[in-house]
Amino acid sequence: MKTKVLIVDDSALIRSLMTEIINSQPDMQVVAAAPDPLIARELIKQHNPDVLTLDVEMPKMDGLEFLEKLMRLRPMPVVMVSSLTEKGSEVTMRALELGAIDFVTKPKMSIADGMREYTDMITDKIRIAAKARIQPRPVAGARPAGSHGLPSLGNRLISSEKLIIVGASTGGTEAIKAFLVDMPSDCPGILITQHMPAGFTRSFANRLDGLCRISVKEAEGGERILPGHAYIAPGDAHLLLARSGANYMTQLDDGPPVNRHRPSVDVLFDSAALHAGQNAIGVILTGMGKDGAAGMLRMREAGAYNFSQDEDSCVVFGMPKEAIARGGVHEVLPLNELPARVLHYLAQDTSRALRV
Repeated sequence: MKTKVLIVDDSALIRSLMTEIINSQPDMQVVAAAPDPLIARELIKQHNPDVLTLDVEMPKMDGLEFLEKLMRLRPMPVVMVSSLTEKGSEVTMRALELGAIDFVTKPKMSIADGMREYTDMITDKIRIAAKARIQPRPVAGARPAGSHGLPSLGNRLISSEKLIIVGASTGGTEAIKAFLVDMPSDCPGILITQHMPAGFTRSFANRLDGLCRISVKEAEGGERILPGHAYIAPGDAHLLLARSGANYMTQLDDGPPVNRHRPSVDVLFDSAALHAGQNAIGVILTGMGKDGAAGMLRMREAGAYNFSQDEDSCVVFGMPKEAIARGGVHEVLPLNELPARVLHYLAQDTSRALRV
């Protein structure tokens, strides 16, 4: 049975192009296209689509307002179609918070050669969205789980010698937020690869920085990794862990995609296995595919201790499932238990912080 898609976009040209792209696939079809959310509301009732593609900026009701109402009244998989602008990236981050599964940038009609790549990207995201688990939205005004914050480690050796290495994809922006928001200011340095296009990771990092007790930034390369800081891979480069004498450093690389991704979780995990070994804690979160699974196994073989998000709390249980199957994971936990368990593991045996 084909995946039924409803397109919501105020541009007739975009609606036509998206319809052509989606209908070219054997496993999906456009059942309707709406120029605004008010018409979309009636078409949803009429066609009961499996996936909605939703423009951000539209007349009568903007995409965010419509998404918020939709996820409250009739939760369903939504892929946002966003403009690649500073405003567009901010709005897209908010859309993911409201429950959108993923997003794509608007197609550039002037680049014919790029249409095959764009077609692959948007149809892959629709396929993933159709299988995604819709997570319940927090009650309005509710604070995140564990909102009082986790207690400080109180051990400078752990904070400076250990590292937390995180990988995620679909659903990862909200999972990473949940993982970071209550981390204490003296937690070990955290390196993060989240599959995300260039132009969006800085907004993502800035948004997290305003929510978290730790400092969060887009990695620039060549930075000393400090306790109480998280470094997010930029959307157009691999993030690696490097060493300079006794210091851990960030390193960026613009090499080819790995597992179809740049940044790639495997690239980050491999560098952690090489340079941190048993001083690394690996964490793999929600995401489609297998990126990170091989690297997490190499981390374990190098002495790292690794955690995975469990199936019930994942939007897509792809990357964690593959990492577990390959034997790279020590513990599997719900997302809301992961931050405290990681810190508890670090604090269990302070002598581990002395290993190099």
